[in-house]
Amino acid sequence: MSPTPIAWQAETVPVAGIALHLARAGAGAPVLVLHHDIGRPEPSPFDDALARSFSVLAPSHPGYDKSPRPDWMRSVRDVAVVYQWLLGERELTRDLTLVGLGFGGWIAAEMATMAPRAFKRLVLVGAMGIKPERGEIADQALLSYIDYVRRGFADQRAFDRLFGAEPTTAQLEQWDLNREMTFRIAWKPYMYGATLPHLLGGVATPALVVWGREDRIVPLECGERYAKSLPRARLAIVEGAGHFVDMEKPDELAQLVIRFVNEA
Repeated sequence: MSPTPIAWQAETVPVAGIALHLARAGAGAPVLVLHHDIGRPEPSPFDDALARSFSVLAPSHPGYDKSPRPDWMRSVRDVAVVYQWLLGERELTRDLTLVGLGFGGWIAAEMATMAPRAFKRLVLVGAMGIKPERGEIADQALLSYIDYVRRGFADQRAFDRLFGAEPTTAQLEQWDLNREMTFRIAWKPYMYGATLPHLLGGVATPALVVWGREDRIVPLECGERYAKSLPRARLAIVEGAGHFVDMEKPDELAQLVIRFVNEA
């Protein structure tokens, strides 16, 4: 028997002059899920799985998917401040778990450095934000939209199930718009923050760093560095998954997060 479909509710929240799109579902402890640079797939099996155990908040980043582009925004840290503002308005801090996926993991890491003891748990999945010492983060400017997204999957059949063998024109256009926003706020330096590694040592929040074994977007060494830099972190590697662990192994990732959040 297939699981009962999750009913998502959407609202627009005014923050910093932005009409931020926010989707909500589930009940229980709050979890903020921050999506990849390619956006949030709809439906998202991973978000649905979390919503069966928690109250999930799934915003569209400013300038991505359903949130308009703010002309003033110029850095990933700006996005992190907007989300801190959102959480302050909702009075959600100490009991909240931050889950950041890829690009959203970088945002989550920045948020954690701003409030080192404010969150219950921090989960970083294939997070950008740290410069690799040996490899490199895949450069979107050198790849087509489709090739970049396909590169994030270890099993191309998972891509086809989510987006189709030939993604729609609307999907391609949205990936293009999302990529433009990424270049606006994360181009120089590309996909990492020069200050972030120096600030992670102050984060007291227990952290779970998750990486796909076959991640070809962000090298595994970045996950190892996150796990070493965060004082209360451990690293979990998901076999048979690429960068988009949440799309390729949604149930496995959800179980990792659920167990971690519920630990005593």
